[in-house]
Amino acid sequence: MKTLAISVKSRENVGKSNTRALRNQGNVPCVLYGGEKQVTFYAHENDFRKLVYTSDTFVVELDIDGSKVKAIMQDIQFHPVTDKILHIDFLEVIEGKPVTVALPVILEGVAAGVRNGGNLMFRRPKIITKGLVTNLPDAITLNIEHLKIGMFTYIKDIVIEGCEFIAPSNSVVVGVKTARAAIEEEEEEEAEGTEGVEGGDASAETTETPPTETAEAPSAE
Repeated sequence: MKTLAISVKSRENVGKSNTRALRNQGNVPCVLYGGEKQVTFYAHENDFRKLVYTSDTFVVELDIDGSKVKAIMQDIQFHPVTDKILHIDFLEVIEGKPVTVALPVILEGVAAGVRNGGNLMFRRPKIITKGLVTNLPDAITLNIEHLKIGMFTYIKDIVIEGCEFIAPSNSVVVGVKTARAAIEEEEEEEAEGTEGVEGGDASAETTETPPTETAEAPSAE
């Protein structure tokens, strides 16, 4: 996983008035848990932009007044009107202990079904994944070129060694569904082949029929 370093300051007062004052100054109150003790700290909202406003997932190296701790962002709260960051929860990364993160899904190629008029259905742009930080990839990459109309990739079709997905195995990740104007390539080929055979039979069976000679009736004298 990618790493991002952020310098923060420890926070001793955690009352509402102190929290309000920090936010008025453009700071974001945070908490770190999962280790020996819970740690509260803060940093300016601009310091979290690269962490928050991206589809990437990071291992964050927090520098808390000179003490460095590795963590992952576990939860974040936004203001319902202004969308400003209100609070961030971090989970400390402990060696040998698995963590749970939302890994982004990256699609490679163009699905065969889409080229034939189908609609791409991308259900899970992120998948909740559990594993050791050393086993977790930056993203889950799926090649979808083989997907024809009516075909889907499920959670059970994805394998990452040392990791497990926190989702039902039969959940659809991506697929191609039928559109009104969709025509499958196989159907086109079959139709073309059928027309060729029918045309050949018709030409083989067509023969010229010689005109029938009509005997002249004897004249009545």
